[in-house]
Amino acid sequence: MVQELMVAVVAVASVGAVYVAAAAKVVKQYERGVVLRLGRLRNDVRGPGFTMVLPGIERLHKVNMQIVTMPVPAQDGITRDNVTVRVDAVIYFKVVDAASAVVEVEDYRFAVSQMAQTSLRSIIGKSDLDDLLSNREKLNQGLELMIDSPAVGWGVQIDRVEIKDVSLPETMKRSMARQAEADRERRARVINADAELQASKKLAEAAKEMSSQPAALQLRLLQTVVAVAAEKNSTLVLPFPVELLRFLERAQQPVSTQQQAQLQPQPQQQQPEQQSSQQPQPPPVTPAPAAAPTPSGPARVTRSKPLARH
Repeated sequence: MVQELMVAVVAVASVGAVYVAAAAKVVKQYERGVVLRLGRLRNDVRGPGFTMVLPGIERLHKVNMQIVTMPVPAQDGITRDNVTVRVDAVIYFKVVDAASAVVEVEDYRFAVSQMAQTSLRSIIGKSDLDDLLSNREKLNQGLELMIDSPAVGWGVQIDRVEIKDVSLPETMKRSMARQAEADRERRARVINADAELQASKKLAEAAKEMSSQPAALQLRLLQTVVAVAAEKNSTLVLPFPVELLRFLERAQQPVSTQQQAQLQPQPQQQQPEQQSSQQPQPPPVTPAPAAAPTPSGPARVTRSKPLARH
């Protein structure tokens, strides 16, 4: 009898130990325990620490409450301005209601991943290429709202959504590079033209000041020579301004107009006239007056002899 009693006690103790081992559960600090008793949800969500469940009757589901970082696979899409792009993103979310995450959705991680991919393709189709490249903050906020709206009913809160990379075709990259180069060249030309305008105004003011003092131009020329000579060149090109010539011309004494007239040679057209005036000219021939006719006969015409030429 004693042996049978001891065997029964040992058997009961073994069964109790197995039952306690099956009923004892440990919930970690970053987890919450959702208990289903005979398939029905218990209102009390088990906190972190040691807890007991009824084996075979209750079932404990542990839900991670940490922030989950989930990469969104790259999605191919066509933007609103008909450009093919490939965009990938990353999403940060966490569970705020453990009971809803277990009951309302089969697998909240998979559901959030699929919703993120669908929302990302939708954002690509509604946006322009320039928005995807330069206005990502606004797109991130819109993507976060699109994912967070259905996720609220699953007990999931979307903390942040970020677009990581936008891949473009090679032809589009070359076109954008040419556009950026043309824009920078345009700005460089505008800046250069503005600099030329300002320099011309300053040079005009400097010329106006130097016109009152011609010696300032010569001093400036000497400064230029000193600057060029500092380079230790074997050849020195010295510009000679016209204003300096005018300054030297005004420094000379003026010549009188009478001396200029005497120094000028006589024209050559008057020489043939002087030679012709030195040769003797023949006397002019004057015709003699005709004799008056007589009544007895016809009139006679007498001619005078020409004078002999000496």
